[in-house]
Amino acid sequence: MISFSSFYRQIADSNLQHWLESLPAILGEWQRQHKHGNLPKWEKVLNKLHYPAPDTLDLKDSVTIGTGQQLSTGEQEKLENLLRILSPWRKGPFFVHGIHIDTEWRSDWKWDRVSPHISPLTNRTVLDVGCGSGYHMWRMLGAGAKRVVGIDPSSLFLCQFEAIKRLVDPELPIHLLPLGIEELPPLDAFDTVFSMGVLYHRRSPIDHLLQLAAQLRAGGELVLETLVVEGDENTVLVPRDRYGKMNNVWFLPSVAALSLWLEKCGFGEVRCVNLDVTSLAEQRSTSWMQNESLVDYLDPKDINRTVEGYPAPLRATFIAVKDPLKEPGRE
Repeated sequence: MISFSSFYRQIADSNLQHWLESLPAILGEWQRQHKHGNLPKWEKVLNKLHYPAPDTLDLKDSVTIGTGQQLSTGEQEKLENLLRILSPWRKGPFFVHGIHIDTEWRSDWKWDRVSPHISPLTNRTVLDVGCGSGYHMWRMLGAGAKRVVGIDPSSLFLCQFEAIKRLVDPELPIHLLPLGIEELPPLDAFDTVFSMGVLYHRRSPIDHLLQLAAQLRAGGELVLETLVVEGDENTVLVPRDRYGKMNNVWFLPSVAALSLWLEKCGFGEVRCVNLDVTSLAEQRSTSWMQNESLVDYLDPKDINRTVEGYPAPLRATFIAVKDPLKEPGRE
């Protein structure tokens, strides 16, 4: 069974210690009630990941764990077979003891777009909301963060993260909790909060922005990346049914509209620092993720449109600061 005791110990004397009033009960309930049918199989994989500490570790320019020289060919094949049981791998890539986990997303490209615009993460306490398997969390740690916490309710993502962590160092100050943001109390504690690829999946985007603000300390920084559409501050696309074959896409605002939403939710210094059309090279099927991917979601006759006829995915990155003098919802 996956244990969260290390996280409890690490935050006991930190500015997150008040989270201990509610978190153990919530995660205890998750451990008792979680019913995902594949979780026992995935946990068996984790229990078999007993490998030597890597001879090299690069989290600054990639997520590379070991050179591949420590394991025999047979040991590498065994490790790869274990990691493939945790497929599909969507966010990455990871390089593990000479094994290239070629994920659906080139998440390193997103990091390269985002990282030049954020405040330095050195000695910061960071929250990554909707973190997936944790790829960006590792890059945050590599950028100098003091502590990185990710939340994502997916059991598969939790097991993928745990697999990588056990191959690196189980005691590092980086943790993924199987929670949604609605299960977090207002912590007012993080220096930086990331929400990347989440907002358009929320039925109430304003509530999501308020929940993000509630996790930041006064003056803390929000890094928000989401799908947008072209238009003025009154433009918001609400897909009638699906968007890119996804049935959980609710609101795609314009840059101007989302800037207004952020200001209304108590953020200042709001700026859009990047606009990028998702390319077929950035999101695609691989041997580690063999399901449909972006090419299947776009109109085969016009890749500038989704199969439903909506504008193809356009992603915007926003940076904003929690304004200590501005009450959310009031100018």
